[in-house]
Amino acid sequence: MSAPVVLVLMSFCFLFFGYLGVPVPFSLMAGVFVGAVLSDVSLAAIIQKIFDGVDSEALLAIPFFLLVGELMSSANVVVRIANLSVSLVGHIRGGLSQVVVVFSMFFSEMSGSTTADVAVMSRALGGPMRREGYEPAFIAAIIASASTIAALVPPSITAVVYGAVGNVSIAGLFMAGVVPGLMIGFGLMIYCYFFGPSGLRKPRAPLRQVAFAAGDAALPLMIPVILLGGILTGWFTPTEAGVVAVAYIIIVVIPALNRGHLKKIPYDFCLAGLIFSLPLITIGAANAFGWMLAYLRGAIYIADWITSIAGNDPHLIMLLMVLLFTVVGDFIEPVPTIIIFMPLVNALTQAGDINGVHMGVVLIATLAFGLITPPYGLVLLMASKFVGISFAKALRAALPIYVVFLVTICFTIYFPKVVLWLPKQVIPESVGCFKAPGGTGYICPN
Repeated sequence: MSAPVVLVLMSFCFLFFGYLGVPVPFSLMAGVFVGAVLSDVSLAAIIQKIFDGVDSEALLAIPFFLLVGELMSSANVVVRIANLSVSLVGHIRGGLSQVVVVFSMFFSEMSGSTTADVAVMSRALGGPMRREGYEPAFIAAIIASASTIAALVPPSITAVVYGAVGNVSIAGLFMAGVVPGLMIGFGLMIYCYFFGPSGLRKPRAPLRQVAFAAGDAALPLMIPVILLGGILTGWFTPTEAGVVAVAYIIIVVIPALNRGHLKKIPYDFCLAGLIFSLPLITIGAANAFGWMLAYLRGAIYIADWITSIAGNDPHLIMLLMVLLFTVVGDFIEPVPTIIIFMPLVNALTQAGDINGVHMGVVLIATLAFGLITPPYGLVLLMASKFVGISFAKALRAALPIYVVFLVTICFTIYFPKVVLWLPKQVIPESVGCFKAPGGTGYICPN
């Protein structure tokens, strides 16, 4: 049977089981086994590819970042960050909706997980927002939208996976994600100020109260400093940074702020391991699916189709990739999407002579947008469940917010110098720069 026919049958099988409600990893494996049966690929090779997908040292960073978020949440340390957010922006029009965005910008730099952000913000701020009269649909929409910041800013788990699979500098992706992450954050704040409900605006906190709240949250806020400081100075890798952050929380933060939680730490470890098992099995299945896609030359077919339209124009190539990833991201989570389509991404990155970090941050921003778009919209679905509102109502409230994401994605595509400025200043080698022959400064590609 010809390769294109096998590819169509694989995709149909995956979508068929997905629409029946079969979990994503098992739907992917169903498509892989169909492809193996209809081609000359052995089942032993498929099993090997599943294990190859999870056999990566860089992926060990994920459970530690998840554990950081779980420890911070279950130990109730996040209340201090919420209080700091209230003292900073609680007086601005939008009230608690502004607090949600600022809280997410703080917490995202600790957990790196969009789902962890949704769960924490829903518990910490969903109830107070409802009591202050915010519409449940808007609560779900703003919480879900703000949580996507975690996919961009360090220590983004999505960036870790992209860097590990695509052989792109993870530290470079961390730094390049700061600008679009901040754009989404400030864009959401502007939207809440001009178009969101006014809410109950609290009195402007005096400088003494802000200083007290900052001091109260100082220990948790050291976590991003440890993570980024260690990675950027080269003292440890992203995986080791996660280990150091966990050790800091267990040894310093919890004993100082919530000593009674020490006896519950084993439960947090077990829960983080359980949460990690979900993306881990998906990573294995997606790696096998992506390998089959590459083996059957599916990536080449799609790349040829895109280059036939865009030629070697990097902007047009990225716009078409954004369109593709937006559609795919509507049905699949970011991690399997990255793994499945990485051969295609690498081919088009080379065809358009695009910086690997630039392409990565554009696609990560697109996948973050896919987390709040129908029909899947994972974080919007989670937020609507936590808030107790139907997905359809939450979706209608989120539609105007899409403008913030579309503007951010377009800016990221057309202004690479702005997006890559920070990694060029901090880690020049991560974006292809090399030391000048004279020994002073770096020479960077255009």
